[in-house]
Amino acid sequence: MGKKEKTLDLGKIKDADLIRTREFGKFGTWLIYIVGAVCSLFHLYCLLINPIDPWYFRGMHVVFLAFLCFLLYPGWQGAAKKVHFVDYIFILMIIIPFVYMVINFDEWIYRVGVMPTTWDTIISLMFVIAILEMTRRTTGLALSIIATAFILYGYFGSSLPGLFYHRGYSWPRIFTYLFSLDGILGLPIFVSAAYVYIFVIFGAFLRSSGVGAYFIQFSNAVVGWARGGPAKVAIISSSLFGTVSGSSAANVVGTGSFTIPMMKSMGYKPHFAGAVEAVASTGGQIMPPVMGAGAFLMAEILGVPYVKVLIAAILPAAMYYLAVYFMVDFEAAKTGLVGLPPDRIPNKKETLKRIYMFFPLAVLVYYIAIEMASIIKAGTLAVVGCIAVSWTSKETRMGLKKIIDSLANGAKGAIEMAGTCAAAGIVIGIISQTGIGLKFATILLEYSKGILPLALFLSMVVAIILGMGMPTTAAYAICAAVITTGLIKLGAIPIAAHLFVFYFACISAITPPVALAAYAGAAIAKASPNKVGFTAMKLGIAAFIAPYMFIFNPAMLFMGSLTDIMLVAVTALLGTFALACGMQGWLLGRIVGIPIRVLLIAGAIMLIKPGVYTDMAGACILVAAYFLSRFFSKKQADTQTS
Repeated sequence: MGKKEKTLDLGKIKDADLIRTREFGKFGTWLIYIVGAVCSLFHLYCLLINPIDPWYFRGMHVVFLAFLCFLLYPGWQGAAKKVHFVDYIFILMIIIPFVYMVINFDEWIYRVGVMPTTWDTIISLMFVIAILEMTRRTTGLALSIIATAFILYGYFGSSLPGLFYHRGYSWPRIFTYLFSLDGILGLPIFVSAAYVYIFVIFGAFLRSSGVGAYFIQFSNAVVGWARGGPAKVAIISSSLFGTVSGSSAANVVGTGSFTIPMMKSMGYKPHFAGAVEAVASTGGQIMPPVMGAGAFLMAEILGVPYVKVLIAAILPAAMYYLAVYFMVDFEAAKTGLVGLPPDRIPNKKETLKRIYMFFPLAVLVYYIAIEMASIIKAGTLAVVGCIAVSWTSKETRMGLKKIIDSLANGAKGAIEMAGTCAAAGIVIGIISQTGIGLKFATILLEYSKGILPLALFLSMVVAIILGMGMPTTAAYAICAAVITTGLIKLGAIPIAAHLFVFYFACISAITPPVALAAYAGAAIAKASPNKVGFTAMKLGIAAFIAPYMFIFNPAMLFMGSLTDIMLVAVTALLGTFALACGMQGWLLGRIVGIPIRVLLIAGAIMLIKPGVYTDMAGACILVAAYFLSRFFSKKQADTQTS
């Protein structure tokens, strides 16, 4: 019973978010609750019943969530206990511009960004400042500073040299352009309002319906008994949670509150426990069927069905999680760590009897991958699936109150993503207005000397640096606007180029010196953040290799002939196993030294890199590594005997 209570507490921790948010009295709590529920009902009404003009829908999305943001998120440490006068000013700076835009809509849409009036400029400036503050409160200073730098670039571009030069725009044109469908209310906010919001609600329903608790129970029953069982539980449960979560750090706080103490109690070192949770939670963003907000944005930018992005991501995601799983298993084998004791493992038979708790995820996969239904329809039906399975138990049964609770919690969970997407809209708006995106492609081509591998390395560095200071979605959106064009010009196919920068934007969460997911894991594990970060990088090594490989052979993205795809899948997964062996120094029951580890890693890279000759070379290297390990092991045994 104790385990169950702790698992359920996990949902409360994640819903509250909330170490960073204010606590309210009775009136304030009810206000937040009502606004959150109305916000979710508004989105469902517009998405499912009666679509409204994009200006109004996206604007209301921002207004609702900014209102909640300025009430819930304090602007400075001293304002953590109560709403300050400044917060009300920022709320008005969001609401007044929206009302002004609605009242003057027929004239506004023709003036914006072209011939704005003085009042247009003032109103737009208010809106932009409020968005920058919303972003600062929800995601930190980095993204706000980057967005501000782009705004300044829009004005001062005429003073810059070389490729960074542009003719410059007046402040009225810049600010009104940003308060439009080409700026803040552009594609990222559309993705946030139309797609991400549905899945944030879905995540809230997963927790309220008991499905989230079942994920952990199922993981415990299936692998908790195995060597290194607690870490394997973390991998499976975090991948299940992470696939519907837009934030790796939030996922760490959620599942890690349960899994990290469990790993430590079974003998795992604190830094390793924190790293396992960080890398497992981060991988959720590259794990179909949902993959977080960035994947929806990618589908919109590419103009392809989301299912195409989903299918392309399957093999790289499998490589990522298999590498993590094998590394955890080998670590347990080397250090003698066993699984959970029988009294801490749920009854497997009883757990499997409730396998129907996966019904909401099955509904989601069916309607996205088989029925090819819209993301909105698939997400909504998955929410209905949560309600349906909740009624199988009296403890989890969702009545009207629980449903409204989930809708309100869904709105609170969407605040950070809305701030991120709005700021990304500022950056993309300036890129569009100034044309710097095409110039960045030229800069990339110039610095890489037209050599694709060098261009990929430079793109990786940019994506990781951007991702260190901001959420994945914003980092990907900026990279997609300024980098992918250059990669495509050098020969990368569009979906591979976009997935490349998306992957590195994701894994920046476990890349020191600023690794948000690793820091979250370190806080729970009470370990050194940098030690957790570097260990997480080691565990997630496959994610640093796979993107390079699918650029050069799209068969890794399930594109091409069936024979090529099957060959690539088998050799890539074998290479992933060999990579884990090399990184951990463990091969089929024996510890191996540095020379063998080097051979294993070399063979792994050969196998992961698509191509018949490299596959043959990789296989030969692995065979050689195996027999050499046996030879050295036997020699060592003979020496000890003699």
